[in-house]
Amino acid sequence: MRRIAPLAVLALAVVAVPVVIAQAPSGAPGAPDKSRVTAGTYAADAGHTMVVWEVDHLGFSKYTGIFGDVTGTLVIDPANLAAAKVDVTIPVSKVTTASAGLTSHLLRAGKDGGKADFFGAAPADAKFVSTGVTLDDDGDEAKVTGNLTLNGVTKPVTLDVEFHGAGVGMNKKETIGFQAEATIKRSDFGIAYGIPMVSDAVELEIHAAFEKQ
Repeated sequence: MRRIAPLAVLALAVVAVPVVIAQAPSGAPGAPDKSRVTAGTYAADAGHTMVVWEVDHLGFSKYTGIFGDVTGTLVIDPANLAAAKVDVTIPVSKVTTASAGLTSHLLRAGKDGGKADFFGAAPADAKFVSTGVTLDDDGDEAKVTGNLTLNGVTKPVTLDVEFHGAGVGMNKKETIGFQAEATIKRSDFGIAYGIPMVSDAVELEIHAAFEKQ
């Protein structure tokens, strides 16, 4: 599950089931212990949830950016993980890259009133809403299907999700953390600038924390 997913969203977003057991730092409040997860509604921890995207640039290197400040909810019951629901929103306008010039390009208006190369000056938030959760035979991995809306286009996307940890966070709230991966084609969402020099495929890696409400 080290392959990730195409650009955007989505959303964030992200997640929806305690699954694979991962390593946690010794002494940390969170641990890869599924018995710590309790049923309820959880809100995304915007400061610790992000969607990392990666594209291939000219066949020479991979280029990475981040969508942060993800918001939304996770509804989960350890007794019925297949019924888990996730609904997250990703503020595309807050995209971050290592290059001020590229970040500006992603968010600049189209020339002479034309279509923007990427997201444009006032992009709508991206959104991921789950439609189903499928656990593997061992119950240690899950595929979360859902609809991703990006750049005004809605398409089905499948996330490969694994459980990272659960426990009581520094703010005394029950917290669950996940990792998720997916790959999308940006052309499916009307973002075709630079293809094939810059890859159509966008790899997404999502790191998400949810706090119980």
